[in-house]
Amino acid sequence: MAGSKTIEKDVFGTLPDGRKVERIVLRGERGFEARIITHGAVIQALIAPDAKGGTDDVVLGYDDFAGYLAERKFLGATVGRYANRIAKGQFSLDGEAVQLAVNNGPNALHGGLDGFDRKLWDVATIEEGGEPAVTLTYTSPHGEENYPGKLDVRLTYRITGPTELSLMMEARTDRPTIVNLTNHSFFNLEGAASGTPILDHKLTVAAAHFLAIDPTAIPLPEPPRSVAGTPFDFRDPHTVGERIRESDPQLRNGRGYDHTYCLGRDGMLALAARLEAPRSGRLMELLTNQPGLQVYSGNYLDGTISGKGGKLIRQSDAMCLEPHIWPDAPNRPDFPTPRLDPGQVYQHHTVYRFGVRAS
Repeated sequence: MAGSKTIEKDVFGTLPDGRKVERIVLRGERGFEARIITHGAVIQALIAPDAKGGTDDVVLGYDDFAGYLAERKFLGATVGRYANRIAKGQFSLDGEAVQLAVNNGPNALHGGLDGFDRKLWDVATIEEGGEPAVTLTYTSPHGEENYPGKLDVRLTYRITGPTELSLMMEARTDRPTIVNLTNHSFFNLEGAASGTPILDHKLTVAAAHFLAIDPTAIPLPEPPRSVAGTPFDFRDPHTVGERIRESDPQLRNGRGYDHTYCLGRDGMLALAARLEAPRSGRLMELLTNQPGLQVYSGNYLDGTISGKGGKLIRQSDAMCLEPHIWPDAPNRPDFPTPRLDPGQVYQHHTVYRFGVRAS
């Protein structure tokens, strides 16, 4: 690759139709790097320092583009037009019934059969200097995956601190629609190819309530449930695996943790979660302006695919912390609304702030 000190660009791969997939590398300090590819607006690698002065990649993915093209596993991907699930793929907007593709049991998941994670995004701008950034754009036409309205999406990855990556997403529409975007990175702070499960990572989540789910992962028809006295209480730090095998109906329904925590952000950026690895000493703080945080402990990683370093990806090899609007919100007027009207701007802001444990 050739370029400046803080940002570089090269070709990561080629689609079957000949279009080039670019990779943009954003650099911070102490070896911190975010490597972004334009297919799926994916975080392909995130290099973070550890407590001993080394660095390692902390997100699952593939070493080359062939893996991303062959397998749709959402590794590091930008997910849309609607992240998470919509019950039976159905909702109504202004009296009009909408039927989406059902691609996760009886439900619609992560934008349908050919969501934003499978699209080639355009590079709009690249900014060098003290806060290097890349802005990617994608226009989803009216009727794509049967969602109403043309949606213009603008996404910026920016280094906003020595070891901090900021993600800002905006969307505008030409007619009423729904939108709910997130990044779907799988984190292992011991290293993506370490082969070390995340069950001994310490997790803190700044939420007093979560959404209980049915066996298909759709929220139950009830208000958010208190975490108090349950294995879902991470208001104080606990290891991910400490209570994951308790005989709790919600753990059974999710096969572990696969639940939305209710943050109550009101659009303001604030701390949502903290993750800490015991051996490397790495820690990550996640800040967001979104009302929910999906905590997923990698329950469905089953060893059928190999990732970086050629290693099989198995259950609990990584975990997702996905900020977004609550699942099935188009069918739940008591949930935060995903509706977007012409003239409005959807805004999603998430920050991944890395550090090391104090000695």
